[in-house]
Amino acid sequence: MNAGTSNYKEIMSESLDTICWLLEHTKSLGADAADAVMFETTDVSTSQRLGLREGMERSENKALGLRAFIGKQQAIVSTTDILKGSLHELAERAVSMARAAPADAESTLAPEDQLAREFRELDLCDTAEPDIAWLAEQCKIAEDTARSVPGITNSEGADAYYGLSRVSLAIHNGSNLSFAHSYQSSHFSLSVSVLAGHGTGMERDYEFTSARHRRDLASAASIGTEAAQRALKRLNPRKAATGKVPVVFDPRNSRSMLSVLSGAISGSSVARGSTFLKDSLGQQLFHESVHIIDDPHLKSGLGSKPFDAEGVQNARRALIDGGTLTTWMMDVRSANKLGLASTGHASRGVASPPSPSPTNLYMQPGTLTPAELIADIKSGFYVTETFGMGINTVTGDYSQGAAGFWIENGVLTYPVSEITIAGHLKDMFRTLIPANDLTFRYSVNAPTLRVETMTVAGV
Repeated sequence: MNAGTSNYKEIMSESLDTICWLLEHTKSLGADAADAVMFETTDVSTSQRLGLREGMERSENKALGLRAFIGKQQAIVSTTDILKGSLHELAERAVSMARAAPADAESTLAPEDQLAREFRELDLCDTAEPDIAWLAEQCKIAEDTARSVPGITNSEGADAYYGLSRVSLAIHNGSNLSFAHSYQSSHFSLSVSVLAGHGTGMERDYEFTSARHRRDLASAASIGTEAAQRALKRLNPRKAATGKVPVVFDPRNSRSMLSVLSGAISGSSVARGSTFLKDSLGQQLFHESVHIIDDPHLKSGLGSKPFDAEGVQNARRALIDGGTLTTWMMDVRSANKLGLASTGHASRGVASPPSPSPTNLYMQPGTLTPAELIADIKSGFYVTETFGMGINTVTGDYSQGAAGFWIENGVLTYPVSEITIAGHLKDMFRTLIPANDLTFRYSVNAPTLRVETMTVAGV
């Protein structure tokens, strides 16, 4: 669409009409420029525990955020009341606050030549809202299936969810409406968590499925079966001896490596100098076989979106290419601080300024199967769960509580719990080897990963 036309009210949806009118009003009150975002959400959920329905909820919400600029000063205000009289007051408040705010030369709107003008069809929305009875039935099947497995003794319950959201963003550059667009997305999920064993020897695990479309969900029965099998495998855990061994991360946990990387290469962190990778642009951090991609245009991806939260044209990027760090992840403000251009990674809420974050972040798979990846490990640790707050992206130090299975002679043998794994992220990245089992279950995904040496602290 041509967002700069004067007849935008004739061609926009109601939500876009609202925020475009708000921007014009904010400009009339003295703002030099402004942008506004609106989130409209519908959430439906139900839960079951031990065969009994525990909860059923439905909510519909609208929230709006307005950012006003006066020179190099800015202010952000938000509301859930979108009646016209309330929006008058919102605009007045934003302009008044901007006049009193300290100057921030790096906080600007995106240059017009960076704004999105082409919008791909990303297949993000399943608008057929499921009946609450269908959601309840998925919970029942998942939990009943899990509880029917011999050895399962208790349940934390099952939850099913459907959400529909609409994001609308408009930008007024001071002379005209330079951007106005919206998109819808849906989200389905189902999870179940059960316990095996008795007394102090009980162990818990879970399984889930999540997708943009109902058709892409795994079956409720398979979710229940997998949760039960995972819990049973964890029974009778042992301690592990302290030492330095190879550590292999299950895909549930391997993706945390990418989350850590994305935080460490965030333009905000780099601009502040608060990351251990602040001087690593263009350097080889991983083996040359490693490629880490961020793709906002992945069809039906859980992190997909046609433009970023500042209207900037986003695109698929290889953050790590042949093991080498190729770019920071930047919004407009962090890019301005670094003397660069936004990479289209801005995200935002209604009450805070934009900040960089990934979309669909994943590591491309390697060539070895998970079994081949561990085949030569005489003694090592296979991680299925991590916990704790021991990752320091300023220093690169890594220390996490962990549970999983001990590897002996290339085979997973017995469950292990109550241990700590530690290392330095640069060393971990450098020796990391991916398996070939990448699947897309989250917005951040990685295959099974092997790190050549880490310290395992047990008994």
